[in-house]
Amino acid sequence: MPSYRLHYFPESGNSYKLALMLRFCGQHFEPIWTDFAGGVTRSAEWRANVNTMGEIPVLEEDGVKLTQTAPILMKLAEKHGKFGGDTAAEKYEVLRWLFWDNHKLTGYMASYRFMRSFTPKPNPHVLTYFRRRLDDFLGILEKRVVSSAFVAGAGFTVADISMMAYLHFPADETGYDFAITHPGIHAWLDRIASLPGWQSAYDLLPGQRMVHYAKDGPPLHA
Repeated sequence: MPSYRLHYFPESGNSYKLALMLRFCGQHFEPIWTDFAGGVTRSAEWRANVNTMGEIPVLEEDGVKLTQTAPILMKLAEKHGKFGGDTAAEKYEVLRWLFWDNHKLTGYMASYRFMRSFTPKPNPHVLTYFRRRLDDFLGILEKRVVSSAFVAGAGFTVADISMMAYLHFPADETGYDFAITHPGIHAWLDRIASLPGWQSAYDLLPGQRMVHYAKDGPPLHA
């Protein structure tokens, strides 16, 4: 059985993607909490010894450091024979949505949530811009998961793991109450949460949490 060590911080949706994938694949990992808020990933030492790209997460597999979440998800899917699609057409569909998510949904939601919830004085104009883009992308996902049980088709795949990670965080962090704004996404998130072995990020990834400034901040958008 391979040995895994995951460098992460609890608020990182990308870290959660890998942790959840490993859990669904029946794999254990050693959690390595990383002081992202303290700037560790921006240090010369981190970039020299852990990840030259200066990013979290980093997954060590039998001592080999792997970076960039999407290709790691695909590697794990292939290695463990789960959630990567069975046919060539299914594999293409998984990749299609995985690339879309990385470029559109995850990229903007991660930035919007971080600025909204974990920045003491977020720029309202930037938040408005991010929000406008997110509303568009969430509308695309809403239509998809209303017509399909899971993103890439009838079966659960790493495309679902990739897209749901940042959306499953509490509404006071994301700024969205999906039960009201996007009921299709809300139902899809519930379908994923009902899968055997599912855990939320804050249950799966322990460690010191960042200061959450939005708890008493701007109201949720409905």
